[in-house]
Amino acid sequence: MPALIHHTEPAPTCLPPDWSGIGGCVLPVAAGAATGLLRCHALVLTTTGPLLAEIDFAEHLCGPGTLLWIRPGQAARFSRPGDGDDPLTIVFRPGLFGPEELPGLSPDDPSGPAREPLTPPGPAVFRDVFAHLAADAAGPPGPVPAALLRHELAALLLRIATLDPGSELRAHVESRTFERFRRRLEERFPHTRRVEDYAAELGCSVRTLTRASLALTGRTAKQVVDDRVALQARRMLAATSMSVAEVGRGLGFGEPTNFGRFFHRETGLSPGQFRGRFITGQPATIPGQRSPAD
Repeated sequence: MPALIHHTEPAPTCLPPDWSGIGGCVLPVAAGAATGLLRCHALVLTTTGPLLAEIDFAEHLCGPGTLLWIRPGQAARFSRPGDGDDPLTIVFRPGLFGPEELPGLSPDDPSGPAREPLTPPGPAVFRDVFAHLAADAAGPPGPVPAALLRHELAALLLRIATLDPGSELRAHVESRTFERFRRRLEERFPHTRRVEDYAAELGCSVRTLTRASLALTGRTAKQVVDDRVALQARRMLAATSMSVAEVGRGLGFGEPTNFGRFFHRETGLSPGQFRGRFITGQPATIPGQRSPAD
């Protein structure tokens, strides 16, 4: 599957070329397609007919002209309810742009723009941009074509950011605190689920983190941590061949029984039940999150 990890490694040609870090690909769109974990960014633009995209276990029925931005590590699969052409897809590697390189936009920030499908005005403009990017990426390599591709992609990302600025956190103390917490959590969630550890690393109290989390998400700091760990567990169970014990160990659970209890508490399913729904092709329903009072 282009740019995706399934139960086996993809061919190197499925990923953006090293010389530019930007490329075009054809998504595997088929009924019963396996869920994969993205290894790079993917910008997907539907052209004709509906596309059913399941991103991190949320289904999106995308009509013509719908734009998706799928991030590295997200679980994804695609099918087509009816007839239509394959969507246009541009992939680019993480780290291609520095955090301050594009004004007001850090492409590798998971809270960035287009976390939900967009329907931009003037879809013909986006089709042309996608087509030019794909054509240039398929051309001969070299420093000049690589620079051209970077400029074209930067313009496309900035255009997307103007349509959907993402989660622009208000400039108050709780927003800044939560942003620091969220970034640290993304780095550390496989190693610790203790809010006390994050508070100590950020030089604040657990109460401060909880107040900031509730203000920005309606979830306690502990729930934010558990939500992130549970999401990663679902991704690994659905899209890799790792055993349940291996998934648990990768997320910091020394004993499979502890991981099983955690997963059941968060999702209402055992790890085996959740994985079985994907293997048999049944819908993998995700129960609602626990309320802040839990």
